[in-house]
Amino acid sequence: MGIFSRLRDIISSNINAMLDKAEDPEKLIKLMIQEMEETLVEVKASCAQVMAQRKKVERQLDETRERMERWDENARLAVEKGRDGLAREALAEKRRYRERAEVLERELDELQALVGRYQDDIMQLEDKLNAVREKQRVLVQRHTHAHRKKRAQEDIRKADTSDAFMRFEKFQNRIERMEAEADLVNYGRRPTLEEEFARLDTDEEIESELRELKKTTRESGRDLA
Repeated sequence: MGIFSRLRDIISSNINAMLDKAEDPEKLIKLMIQEMEETLVEVKASCAQVMAQRKKVERQLDETRERMERWDENARLAVEKGRDGLAREALAEKRRYRERAEVLERELDELQALVGRYQDDIMQLEDKLNAVREKQRVLVQRHTHAHRKKRAQEDIRKADTSDAFMRFEKFQNRIERMEAEADLVNYGRRPTLEEEFARLDTDEEIESELRELKKTTRESGRDLA
């Protein structure tokens, strides 16, 4: 593929459509950037060569025009001296350099047009390259965000079924079992003598309060009668 045909394909390419169809957009963008950068280097190198050739032609054209003017002066001088034959030869040389100048002028116009084409293509390609690089930046950000989101979701699923969660469940069950065992430590133990007397004091206090409550209730009943 020639440099210009490849360049036209790149410049006219629809980036969004290509990315939509690509199985791996990131890989495609890297390849596109690589292709564009290589093409841009080639285009700039070719443009530099043409510009150098244009400089050469410009120099040749200046020299040809100088010689054409010199032969014109020689022809005038020959006429003044009455040397018509010599004047004819000078005019012939002048015509030869004039024809050479016309060829160089056409060549220079073609080179200038070619340089213009190269410069336009370079600008378009650089704009396209910047657009693709921006696409790459956005795509990398989206890929990074998606990767982090996926990893977070995986961590959440792992937390539900992980060994750490199961160990926590076992630890919680162990604590509950220890609490139950602590409640059973005094279960079925006979009270001590001090506990028996304390219970008697408590029972007597409750009985006294109960008698007082009954007495109050009976008195209230008589008042109502």
